[in-house]
Amino acid sequence: MAHHARKHHQDHALPDLHDRQTRVRLASMVMRLLEHWGLSAEDQCLLLGLSPTARTSLARYRRGEPLADNMDLLGRAGHLLGIHKSLRIIFPHDRDLAYRWVTQPNARFGGRRPVDIMRQGYEGVLAMRRYLDFERGQ
Repeated sequence: MAHHARKHHQDHALPDLHDRQTRVRLASMVMRLLEHWGLSAEDQCLLLGLSPTARTSLARYRRGEPLADNMDLLGRAGHLLGIHKSLRIIFPHDRDLAYRWVTQPNARFGGRRPVDIMRQGYEGVLAMRRYLDFERGQ
């Protein structure tokens, strides 16, 4: 009985990131988000952990190809979507501000833009996610 209940619970677990369809959906969502944020191709590459000149990868993802089955990339995509979710909750009545926030200089970060911190690597993306999750919980 307990075994059956546990199996049933897993059906509602996170989507399988190795599944191709899941990675196709993720690619579509994250590319749309990066466009809404108004980021340069170089910034988009850096936030996804790609070489700053990997524009061909960006183009493939935009065309509907799945994100590579790579835990670094999939983790970053998940955190970027989580950052967006927090911003939508923090600024419920101002979608434009939720999208602009990432590229606005911010006194909390010494006048730097959140994107400048996220450009520095996985840790920067993760730090921004944690910061916003904390702000959202206040």
